[in-house]
Amino acid sequence: MLLLLVLSALLLLFCNLDVWYFLRGALVFFQAWFQPRIRDILAEQRYDGMVLPHDLDYLGHMNNSRYLRECDFARFHHYMRNGLFMASCKLGARMVVGASTIRYRRSLDFREPFEIRTKVLGWDEKAFYLEQRFVSKKDGFVSAVMLCRQNVVRCSPERIIEFVCKAKIECPEFPEELKHWISFITASSQALRAESGLDNKDK
Repeated sequence: MLLLLVLSALLLLFCNLDVWYFLRGALVFFQAWFQPRIRDILAEQRYDGMVLPHDLDYLGHMNNSRYLRECDFARFHHYMRNGLFMASCKLGARMVVGASTIRYRRSLDFREPFEIRTKVLGWDEKAFYLEQRFVSKKDGFVSAVMLCRQNVVRCSPERIIEFVCKAKIECPEFPEELKHWISFITASSQALRAESGLDNKDK
């Protein structure tokens, strides 16, 4: 009877909560905790992965949503190793994704090993900007590229960096493609605010 209750509770838990996501997050935390610290916050870091059965779509490829999920874990790993995550916690800050754009170049197949190469491209007064690349370990082909804006709440990127590095670090110049992308999301925000203003007028 007790076993049946335990199994029922586990089934209910797995049906209502993405348990594997939280277990994987805990695993990434402990993996990064025991790895050497990376002092250079601008250094590219690599996070290994492989396409497993639960990643597949109907065509036998890694499904589109899994790329974003894997990027979550790779960013968390990145922030743990360079100290940005722990610094943000100590400063009472939160980092949330404000925008992301991914471009798919070639499918990742079942059991294909890959690595996610993550690096901080720069920051402004409100957010960090990162690039994440999915690189196949079969031939080194870049299968997908993602740009991510990681908003910082209740703090600023500059303050977090100063806390980690114990010095003021100058932000590198943004690559041209990042400038275009920031212009796009800024224009999109302005258009949505204007649309919201029109809606309010109508009411």
